Amino acid sequence: MPRLDIVDLKAAYGSLTVLDGITVSVGSGKVLGLIGPSGSGKSTILRVLVGLLKPAAGRVLLDDVEVRYSNAGDVKRVRDQLAIVFQQYNLFQNMNVLDNVTIAPVKIRGRSRGEVEQDARELLAKVGLADKLKSYPDELSGGQQQRVAIARALALKPEILLLDEITAALDPELVSEVLDTIRVLASEGMTMLIVSHEMGFIREVSSKVAFMADGKVVEMGAPAQIFDAPSEERTRDFVSKILRH
Repeated sequence: MPRLDIVDLKAAYGSLTVLDGITVSVGSGKVLGLIGPSGSGKSTILRVLVGLLKPAAGRVLLDDVEVRYSNAGDVKRVRDQLAIVFQQYNLFQNMNVLDNVTIAPVKIRGRSRGEVEQDARELLAKVGLADKLKSYPDELSGGQQQRVAIARALALKPEILLLDEITAALDPELVSEVLDTIRVLASEGMTMLIVSHEMGFIREVSSKVAFMADGKVVEMGAPAQIFDAPSEERTRDFVSKILRH
């Protein structure tokens, strides 16, 4: 598993600065929780990491090797090592669960169908969907669809998993089944960056938590520090409001 280092990262949408000098690191097998108000830049970090938005400045390093996002080979390398799961499931509606999970490893990575199918069956069993291989997305609940999306990302055999508000579109009673899946991955040592408003969950699974506001990391530390004894007034204000509700 590689170490991920983000150094003084800056990014913008047109004239709007959305990341303003972000510096964070994630060790092998660790989980970094990203919290903060909407619009603080949390999801943008993940989009930059997988090459969906080019950084304006700063550096991203995987195991001390810098990723040049202007270089197609480097972008391919980073996408071979990182996989992202979005808030929306983005499943292919005309394909069953098994096909949704196997299509990318077969078409993009060129792996054999038989090998990929075996992996997919094991991954779907891990996320509790062994009995849904032949089901189509519209036959599944939102929580089940999101677990398919997680299995699909894992089928690419990433070394780092990026999770972007993966429970935000779910009904409250479906959230726990998705979070249970992430707990298993954390216990198995999957390196992850998790953007979430589920504060109790972030506190539970994260090795470190970064609180962001206005495109900056205001404070970063162990979960107990961030949630129980934050040193910055902006962090204290955010945590007090979140934990009151």
